[in-house]
Amino acid sequence: MLLARAEGSGERFYSMSSQILEERKQYYDVLQKVQHSSNDITEWLNWFLHCLKNAILATENTTQQILRKAEFWKLHEKTTINERQRKVLNLLFDNFKGKLQSSKWAKINKSSSDTALRDIKDLVEKGILKQTNEGGRSVNYELVDFKLN
Repeated sequence: MLLARAEGSGERFYSMSSQILEERKQYYDVLQKVQHSSNDITEWLNWFLHCLKNAILATENTTQQILRKAEFWKLHEKTTINERQRKVLNLLFDNFKGKLQSSKWAKINKSSSDTALRDIKDLVEKGILKQTNEGGRSVNYELVDFKLN
């Protein structure tokens, strides 16, 4: 609370409460340790500052992801992309879990395997997706690295 007041602003661009939730085991450990010590809160202050740093880094990471997504859509504002493709591309920018395969594409869009494969091949031809170099029975796809000029 004092840190927030010291900033002199009502706006926060990081979330300590979210970070404390992420690190709650350590929070309770250090809190219990300090409460049962000789009133030396140095260890808790160290934990708190570390947690604050992690909250700021998490916000920076989220901001970078948002900017990268915005750059992508700016770069492809004139590229013809159907709604199924748009849906999956947005998922890829929003922490998609696992590997992208045509079967997942079909499941996400509730479409046929053939439609999924056509959508993917179209994005590969447009230089948006590429096949990964991983071996195995299933073909995996990922976003092509891009840079806005």
